[in-house]
Amino acid sequence: MNLRPPVNRVDPRARRWWSAQAWVSLAGPMLLVAVAMFVLSSLFFPAALVWLGPLLVLVLVVPALLYALVMPSWRYRVHAWELGSKAVYAASGWFWQKHRVTPLSRVQTVDTTQGPIQRSFGLATVVVTTASTHGDVKIAGLAAADADELARRIGEAAEVVPGDAT
Repeated sequence: MNLRPPVNRVDPRARRWWSAQAWVSLAGPMLLVAVAMFVLSSLFFPAALVWLGPLLVLVLVVPALLYALVMPSWRYRVHAWELGSKAVYAASGWFWQKHRVTPLSRVQTVDTTQGPIQRSFGLATVVVTTASTHGDVKIAGLAAADADELARRIGEAAEVVPGDAT
């Protein structure tokens, strides 16, 4: 079964948040390792630079730059959400994409979370907890006020719908 994409996009600032995450968690450390290896090699093993330089560029520099520059925009195109009268629909991911439809009758709790980098961009994540073995439904990259409002709306909608989790 093919689902249509959810109608609501995340906040455009999410691209900058994902980019900052990429630089802090993966791209930045990879580039630091490449620079450290290049400097140490040039100091202690200069003859190795003939093969080590291109190897560092191919294995560390190019993947780090591709990840930091491509992933945020790609992820922004995928991330979306929708609250219907009977379900919450969320699409997430970038390389591996996930589409989750969660019946409101299964909602147990609704929370908002913010990590330090996310908070600095004024963003938050709505976490919808169900009894599903697939885990929580997360709608990341919303403006903090919008996340609070969405959490409130999901909570109210879940109270109205009779079901297993009430």
